[in-house]
Amino acid sequence: MKMLFVHERFGAFAGAEVNVLLTADELKRRGHALALLHGPPTGKSEEAWRELFSIRFAFGEQPSAQAVAEAVQQFSPDCIYVHKLADLGAVEALLGCGRPLARMVHDHDLYCMRSYKYHPLTREICRRPASLACIFPCGAVLARNRGGGLPFKWVSYAAKKKEIALNRRFQRMVVATDYMREELLRNGFARERIEIHSPVPRFDEARETASFSERNLIVFAGQIIRGKGVDVLLEALALVKQPFECVILGDGGHRAACEELSRRLGLESRVKFKGYIPPAEMAAFYLDASVAVVSSVWPEPFGAVGLEAMRYGLPVVAFDAGGIREWLADGKTGFLVPWMDRAMFAERVEQLLEYKKVARQLGAQGREVARENFSFAKYIDGLEVMFGKLIHGAKTPTT
Repeated sequence: MKMLFVHERFGAFAGAEVNVLLTADELKRRGHALALLHGPPTGKSEEAWRELFSIRFAFGEQPSAQAVAEAVQQFSPDCIYVHKLADLGAVEALLGCGRPLARMVHDHDLYCMRSYKYHPLTREICRRPASLACIFPCGAVLARNRGGGLPFKWVSYAAKKKEIALNRRFQRMVVATDYMREELLRNGFARERIEIHSPVPRFDEARETASFSERNLIVFAGQIIRGKGVDVLLEALALVKQPFECVILGDGGHRAACEELSRRLGLESRVKFKGYIPPAEMAAFYLDASVAVVSSVWPEPFGAVGLEAMRYGLPVVAFDAGGIREWLADGKTGFLVPWMDRAMFAERVEQLLEYKKVARQLGAQGREVARENFSFAKYIDGLEVMFGKLIHGAKTPTT
């Protein structure tokens, strides 16, 4: 089949971009013809995107509807797979192009005016649909302006409601977890149009298992932003009495604050901020580790980084936030800790560092769960079946 991918960026950036690249690469390997309609470049790993998507169309200076029309007319796709896209003009144009449409819901951008479903001050997780409560008491109409100029920008409640209404018209919404499906249902999406296809990492079965050495290495991998809870992780690690080392693999706007907090807590000799690590180099850290930690305090849509650690036979300690409980079984593949409970988080980490036999057992069970329940091949198989049904339905005349 001919598939047009649509995404608001071009190049590497975060988890959504990793998913776009891996999914498209495997679909192309299986013989499907691909094209990409994209937004501005990120400046990272763009060559890989150019090589994968030899046919490309860009949202440029022309109206977004014109870019959509050009891509559909020239490539003539059988189906369209939308990823992150906030341009309502582009969404309306896609809905009007007469091709089967599916959208991957990577995070909370679609139905949350703050985009992360928790309060920036209290960090309390929001469990409401998009409603007037977003204006008051949430105050989400004012958001931090990261583009320069004034410190705050206005976010339109009416535009967000329109965006939700437009996306309800897509033939399929693809989510990673039951948790994300419930979020869509809460916002009025039809159950029969929502499918769960967990975007698991591609995995080589021949990988070795973590060493669980006396180094007691703890690994965190991810963006260093407030929602990922690196500051909360540091506060928990300050309570751990067992000797340990911890590596923070990633970068982000909260890094400087976390590095300063680490110094204040007296952790600078035990916690090392390594910055961005290319995926090909991550294995060395996992293989030398004893524990992987997922300290997210925002409601993770999925949290695939934890699954990646489990594939190396590492037990995972994580806060119970969002969809994490759907792959992390407490006491079986690691430990699921009550949200923001630093003392319990520290206790569970310490338990795994002290009792290596338990850590190895949980890690082995986690590896088996990851292998059996979260297969990259099955993920792609599911997408192929879904798009096949959509294309067949579009070609079948209605009576």
